Amino acid sequence: MLMLKVKNLHVKVADKEILKGVDFELASGELHVVMGPNGSGKSTLALTIAGHPKYEVVNGRIAFEGEDITGAKPEERARKGIFLSFQHPVEVEGVKIIQFLQRVLKNLRGIDEVEAYDMIFRAVQELGLEGSILSRELNVGFSGGERKKLEMLQAYLVKPKLLILDEPDSGVDVDSLKVIAGVIAKLHSEGTSILLITHYGRILEYLNPQRVHVLKDGKLVVSGGMELVKLIEEKGFAAVDADGTAVKA
Repeated sequence: MLMLKVKNLHVKVADKEILKGVDFELASGELHVVMGPNGSGKSTLALTIAGHPKYEVVNGRIAFEGEDITGAKPEERARKGIFLSFQHPVEVEGVKIIQFLQRVLKNLRGIDEVEAYDMIFRAVQELGLEGSILSRELNVGFSGGERKKLEMLQAYLVKPKLLILDEPDSGVDVDSLKVIAGVIAKLHSEGTSILLITHYGRILEYLNPQRVHVLKDGKLVVSGGMELVKLIEEKGFAAVDADGTAVKA
């Protein structure tokens, strides 16, 4: 079954075209990786699929499980099973994490607050996180690794059909990276389709992606397997041509 299809996607932000005709498909249960240099449009792709209103689709379409969601609101996409893990999660003072997660589970999965409370504490134990995190305010004073772990905890609780990860490995130490990769691998093994966006290949040492795509100047220029990651790790993104398909020797 085809989970996600992006066809000839052109996206503008503040009258500047960022995505310039992106095409790709992600089947149910697959893990795909999108790599690319800074400014290539990776975060724009993630946020557009999630429905962020700042990103204007000027051409093309996005289909989720065969349904056109190009014009759907972010909350509609979330209810259908799309979850975006942000690159820079925001701080929200005055909101306790336990209360936030209870509300998320109620709104997205219809779970009452008492049952959600127990689920959240079990999930924290299963993922090896500190229980004290739940009494803190949402992302307030958090390190990069703590923010990314909390994003993974949310994804683990929500159990989305499609998980979009915008650079989950940025700003995290080695130990945090292993925890984050472990949650991603667990969700993938349970059937969640995953679109993972990253600059680097280090997180992929713990994962088994079915496909790797390279985004440059708003276009997916080449797709392949882990050999593409190795090439980029060795020679940088300059080793991948920006004209559409070729990979330099």
